[in-house]
Amino acid sequence: MVLFRDLIYSQETVKGVAATKAPTHLPKIKAPDEVKADQSFEVEVAVGPHPSTAEHYISKIEVYLSEEGRDFNPVLLASINIAPGYTEPTIKLVLRLKKNSTIHALAYCTLHGVWEARKEIKVK
Repeated sequence: MVLFRDLIYSQETVKGVAATKAPTHLPKIKAPDEVKADQSFEVEVAVGPHPSTAEHYISKIEVYLSEEGRDFNPVLLASINIAPGYTEPTIKLVLRLKKNSTIHALAYCTLHGVWEARKEIKVK
């Protein structure tokens, strides 16, 4: 049996033909490396440049948070469905953290599957 986690492409697991798709399919997370506790900051997740046609587009981005010391991770922060032709696969969020955390971003390409990226953020 294949586990779903084994079907997700990431920087560490992508190989073969899929490796050529990584630059345009792996989510890019823009966020500070370090933040102050309870201070607002912006996170942007974008994919691409990527086609946006009816046959081939990024149809969904999901953003999760894994918080240090939390019994059950991750927490779903946002999920966006994206229509082809009119939109760019980008989402912006404003967060406040209390503990060191990792942001996980998933992007679904209608032709090339699910791609994952993550970014650790230290809280001082």
